[in-house]
Amino acid sequence: MEKALVSIVIPCYNQGKYLEETVQSVLASTYKPLEIIIVNDGSKDESLTIAQRLAEKHSEIKVMDLENGGVAKARNTGIRAAKGTYILPLDGDDLISPEYLEKGVETLRCNSNVKVVYCQAVKFNESGQKPWNLKPFSRNQLARDNMIFVAALFRKSDFLDIGGFSEDMSMGREDWEFWIKMLKNGGDVIQLPFIGFYYRLTPTSKRKKTGTNQKKRERIAYLNAHHMPFFEQELNGPLRFQRTWSKPYNTLLKWLGKL
Repeated sequence: MEKALVSIVIPCYNQGKYLEETVQSVLASTYKPLEIIIVNDGSKDESLTIAQRLAEKHSEIKVMDLENGGVAKARNTGIRAAKGTYILPLDGDDLISPEYLEKGVETLRCNSNVKVVYCQAVKFNESGQKPWNLKPFSRNQLARDNMIFVAALFRKSDFLDIGGFSEDMSMGREDWEFWIKMLKNGGDVIQLPFIGFYYRLTPTSKRKKTGTNQKKRERIAYLNAHHMPFFEQELNGPLRFQRTWSKPYNTLLKWLGKL
C-alpha cells in the first residue's frame, strides 16, 4: 500500500542560526515520503538564504517567502500549500526525533476517531535540557490551559474544516486556540509514550513575550468571545483570569444568580 505524504511546515522568522539543525532533524525521520515547506516570514537575518540553500540540496524542501505577517499566517500559508495528507507544524528552531513522524502517522492511520497525535517533550538550550511536564489531555483541562504543543500531527482535512490558525490572535498562544477549534466538538487525542519533540529555549522565545498580564487578559477575552459555548460546557461559564478557579467561581455566581 502506498504510504501517505506528510508535510512538515516550518515558519521561520530570524531563526536562521537554528534552521538547518531543525531541517536535519526532519530529514533524519524514519518515515517517508515527506515534504518540508519552509515559510520565511519576512526575516531580517540569513534565514531565506539558508532555506534556499537547503532546498537546492534536498528535493523534499520547498521555500515560500512572505512579508512579515506573524506565525499564524505563515503556518496557514504553508499548510494550505502542502500536498500531504498529514501535517506537522514545526517552528524554525525546534527539533523532532527520528521516529516521531512514523509513530504519529501510524496512530492517525489506524484510528479515524483520533484527530491529534503528539508525544512527550523536553525543553533545551545550551545549558542542557529538562522534561516538559505536560498535563494529560482532557477537554476540561484544555478549557483552562493548553497541554498540546504546536508540533503535533493532524490531518490536513481537519485543518481546512476549522479554517486554520486564527491570524487575528496577535496576543499569543494561537496554538491553544487552534486545538480548542480542532477538538471542542469531539475527536480523540493520543500522546505517544516517548520523547519526540525538543523545544528550544531562547532569549526571544515567544512564550516570554506573551506572558504578561495584559496579554493574558487580551487572550482570555479573545477565547471567550470566540468559544463561549465550549467554556459554558466545560467551565459552567467564561474562562477567568485565575483560570483554575473558573469553574467553581462560575458555579458560585450562577448559584447566587449573578451569572
